[in-house]
Amino acid sequence: MSFLQEFKAFAVKGNVVDLAVGIIIGAAFGKIVSSFVGDIIMPPLGLLIGGINFTDLAVTLRPAEGTAPAVVLAYGKFIQTIVDFIIVAFAIFVGVKAINKLKREEAKAPTLPPAPSKEEVLLTDIRDILKAQSGKVPPAL
Repeated sequence: MSFLQEFKAFAVKGNVVDLAVGIIIGAAFGKIVSSFVGDIIMPPLGLLIGGINFTDLAVTLRPAEGTAPAVVLAYGKFIQTIVDFIIVAFAIFVGVKAINKLKREEAKAPTLPPAPSKEEVLLTDIRDILKAQSGKVPPAL
């Protein structure tokens, strides 16, 4: 098998395509969550804790001198990243929990036993006829 044929067989497998789709959707979901956290969650949270914007929290270790930029320890961005992670983890947890609940409900759905085959119906009729004639039940098959 040539290198290109082998690569084609690998690239068009369902798992690779599914993985690519998952990564693309995951990246889009990450943007949605980042916007949700930065634009919806953090402003009210900042108000509750006194109007502090986490991303602006920093400690200047060395001020800017001439053309050299300041050395800043931006711990607020780290706090923001932790909050983003917690919200993403919670959203994924809720999603997985909902999927698992649907799977459990699907598994609990009662299934009717399969209808007896024609042979079973005929054998049951024969058994009933023999029972009626002799008054005894023949041994089970």
